[in-house]
Amino acid sequence: MDEAGQGEHTRIPPRITPGVMTALVIVVTGAAIILSVLRLFHPYIKLGGLLEATHFFYLLAMLMLPPVFLFLPARKDGPRDRVPWYDLSLFVLTFVCMFFYLWNAHHIHVDGWDFDPPGFALGAAILGWLLLLEIGRRAGGLPIFLITGVVSLYPLIADDLPALIDGHTYDFAGAISFHIYSVESFLGPTMRAYGELAFGYLIFGAALQHSGGGRFFLDLAYALLGKVRGGPAKVAVVASGLMGSMSGSVVSNVLTTGSVTVPVMRRTGFHAAYAGGVEAAASTGGVLMPPVMGAAAFVMASIMGVRYADIAAAAVIPSLLYFFGLFVQIDSYAARHNMAGLAPDLLPRIGNTLRGGWHYLFSFIVLMLLLLVLGWQQSAPYWATLVLLISQAWAQKTKYRWRDFQVFILGTGEQLVTLAGLLAPVGLIIGALMMTGMIGNFTYDMLSVAGDNVLILLILGAVTSFILGIGMTVAAAYLFLAITLAPTLIAVGIEPMAAHMFILYWGMLSYITPPVAIGAFAAAGLANAPPMRTAVEAMRLGTVIYFIPFFFVFNPALLGMGNVEEVMSVTLTALLGVVVVASGLQGHLVLFGGLGRGAFALVGRFLMVGAGLSLVAPAGTLGLSGWVLLLAALGLFLPALLLCRLARN
Repeated sequence: MDEAGQGEHTRIPPRITPGVMTALVIVVTGAAIILSVLRLFHPYIKLGGLLEATHFFYLLAMLMLPPVFLFLPARKDGPRDRVPWYDLSLFVLTFVCMFFYLWNAHHIHVDGWDFDPPGFALGAAILGWLLLLEIGRRAGGLPIFLITGVVSLYPLIADDLPALIDGHTYDFAGAISFHIYSVESFLGPTMRAYGELAFGYLIFGAALQHSGGGRFFLDLAYALLGKVRGGPAKVAVVASGLMGSMSGSVVSNVLTTGSVTVPVMRRTGFHAAYAGGVEAAASTGGVLMPPVMGAAAFVMASIMGVRYADIAAAAVIPSLLYFFGLFVQIDSYAARHNMAGLAPDLLPRIGNTLRGGWHYLFSFIVLMLLLLVLGWQQSAPYWATLVLLISQAWAQKTKYRWRDFQVFILGTGEQLVTLAGLLAPVGLIIGALMMTGMIGNFTYDMLSVAGDNVLILLILGAVTSFILGIGMTVAAAYLFLAITLAPTLIAVGIEPMAAHMFILYWGMLSYITPPVAIGAFAAAGLANAPPMRTAVEAMRLGTVIYFIPFFFVFNPALLGMGNVEEVMSVTLTALLGVVVVASGLQGHLVLFGGLGRGAFALVGRFLMVGAGLSLVAPAGTLGLSGWVLLLAALGLFLPALLLCRLARN
């Protein structure tokens, strides 16, 4: 769940906090966790009166935002082993500022400070706005600072802008007051998603990682798949998928699992760029895999007003298709290069692995039951964390020491603090769009440009999502487009879930797509491979994910929406199509063998990819019926087979 990790290419690396500062971080993190748990199980806590939602979020901000200045230095070359005086000053200033908001929360609500604050409150709002911008710069990098700063001031000139992006104008005092004191900006959907949903899942993911869950899932993947054809790469897919679901961060996932899987892939014959591409593609998919997805999924649940379980359920089939495509491509690659798996004596035994780590699987099962069956979306991760800690203590005869809890709280604190430092400033973007009324104007103007052509709108959305995903974190990019583009897509008849998932998926693709491909570049460093070649391999391995968002927009059955027969039919046909696409990309088809070399083979493989995409595409794509798509698939597949057979002779 480390959405901070999704801005890794720009944000400042965290410092190692010295003794007193470490104790301070442990105290505020522990207090925030206790506060979150108490509010969840006792919505009204006596704290000088009722702790209402506004009080809770200001209090959470008071605990989680100031430590950003302890964890993250002002510059990349700043001191790593101490906290300089100016960071301490900013820590205190942020704490005092947030405490002021908390203390005056009643007046903010009753006296309308979001529109007409007294002079001293306006000064506090301006100070808070500046601090939020700096917090965003440290947590998300310069792009977050610039985009958030510019967009938050957009209301000052909104009526002077072109029709597509014009809106109501505010003066500086009105805009800043709205940002800080209203419940639609700084305290808007992003902080609500953070405090009500993401917080608990971050704690669960941190508990899994700190208790050895990452090592267990890696061993389990080796025990299950290490000896099969292309085993080391398939292990990387499973391990990175599971770890990515826990961490929510592409690059940190690459660096964690890739440090183990990439060298093994290299030793067993996978060339460097391919090994790096496998790790990058698997880590990217892991962040989109239920049950624990990236922070953007929690923001999505908050904005759409649906249960997080609904988001996770909708992501199941696309995730299945993506990882199945990775498996088939790896198997085809290994078959074409005659690559065997690892020797059994080099692998952990499945029985020993499960006996030593069954409690990790058990806690995951508990989480999914509570989330998907009982619908306890807010409390599920807390119960699952408790089950994990108790079952581990019983299974491994573990006696928790105070030092163990310190390490856990500190590690969790870094993730919680950095995510708060990203989501709080990004809320200013929502505030600017809400106060100007730009959303309605943008939707109307986009419909005027594209007419009723859904494909044009989707292509515009894909390109915009991809570009924003390059410079911003996925949560920030999703948030901006969920407010601006999603209403336009919904207005032309697209299912709301499909529209929002489309934006989320395309925002992730910058991690494996050249020229940026920061996830692939991180994997290239581990594999000692050319970065751009690694990015191309990752993009080829992840080909399916570029098309699936378009397909589930045209037929939401790929999101599990519809009757059981339709969902099953669409899914099975799509799985067959993924096999054909993967075979064409890797040059090896099951039951057929290698697809040959030369011009005939190249054309044949291209046709085979087209045939596979025709199968993956559900009925309704571009208005075509299922029979037309099936005939198109056969019309492409049969000539492809003929050309590949000629190429082999």
